[in-house]
Amino acid sequence: MGQNFARRKRNKTLKLDEYQTVSAEDEEAEEEKEERKEDIVEKCNKKLKAICGLADLRNGAVGLYNIGLNCCLNSLLQVFFMNRYFTMILRRIKVPFDVDEQKASVPYQMLLLLEQMQQSKQKSVHPMSLAQCLSRHNVKLFVLYDAAELFLILWNLIKDQITSPDLAESLTHQYTIRLKEHLTCQGCSCETKKDSNLLMLPLHLFDFDSRAFKKLEDALHYFFESEQMTEESTFRCKQCNQKVPRLRGMKVTYLPQMLTLHLKRFHSSERHRTRKINNPLSFPQSLDFSQILTPEQYCPDIQEKDDGVYDLFAVVAHAGSADFGHYCAYVWSLTEHKWYCFNDSSVCQVFWDDIKCTYGRASLRWGETAYLLVYMKKNCKEL
Repeated sequence: MGQNFARRKRNKTLKLDEYQTVSAEDEEAEEEKEERKEDIVEKCNKKLKAICGLADLRNGAVGLYNIGLNCCLNSLLQVFFMNRYFTMILRRIKVPFDVDEQKASVPYQMLLLLEQMQQSKQKSVHPMSLAQCLSRHNVKLFVLYDAAELFLILWNLIKDQITSPDLAESLTHQYTIRLKEHLTCQGCSCETKKDSNLLMLPLHLFDFDSRAFKKLEDALHYFFESEQMTEESTFRCKQCNQKVPRLRGMKVTYLPQMLTLHLKRFHSSERHRTRKINNPLSFPQSLDFSQILTPEQYCPDIQEKDDGVYDLFAVVAHAGSADFGHYCAYVWSLTEHKWYCFNDSSVCQVFWDDIKCTYGRASLRWGETAYLLVYMKKNCKEL
């Protein structure tokens, strides 16, 4: 991508956009720039055509080889790449000229991997360069990662390394959930409010009385229910000056284009041993938050025109125990209108009945269970 030209003029910036140009701040380079501009733009545009294709428009889906316990990373990458709205952001990033900066840039290495997948005539490609890039940021190979934890690490690396404020804002707007937390003093009813931003909603599988939820809607209800804080959470109220318990409530002010739900299937006991919860939890193909939550719990900003209707886009599933397991991803193709299962290098078409198998079964210790659910806002607009 213009690397030969870059070695001579490090102060230039290459931008991937609907068109691509090379600009120079150095006045002495203006004359050379004009002479070479047409040739550079032509070469860059040829390169851009290969990159700008949307991931889910390719003929068939391409897998990612497992190069060292990276099934979790592979699954998350497929969810990102099959999302056309994410790839629209990715292909507009500014590409660093410096070779070391390129090797350390997670968005750029993801862009190169996407290009490799689109151009590949093979059924799978190796994500080695991206894995090496991530290792520079302490995301190692041969380490078992939790998908929820790795999603947060990966997303934050992408956002922090996108140099364009507009693109970073678009990424934030696409994934960030905005909530308003209410804390009410049980002594004088004084209420304080606090805004919170989350990348995913952490949903418990049991209520206060250890009764297992059967449906995703029940877990969502539970998350937004008012909660009596424990004695350890008491505070001194500024109004009545008493140390009393608080009542905690939550309401939605904004739901993003991509809504990620984390089913908390890993539980740490008092002996600090982690076990996996395989209890079944069904989830629908569509969600309507205006029907699930009360008007007090669902209060989107009027300016956002948020109708709260979502369709299931992806399921990141885990098979195995808390100590050892394997991840794969089920993702809906937005253009082919069918489900794919991405299991590292193995990719195949599946159906809704196959995805329902990830609801879970308490009797199956090694059974495959949904761990992350990604819903896409219905009839969402182009960025």
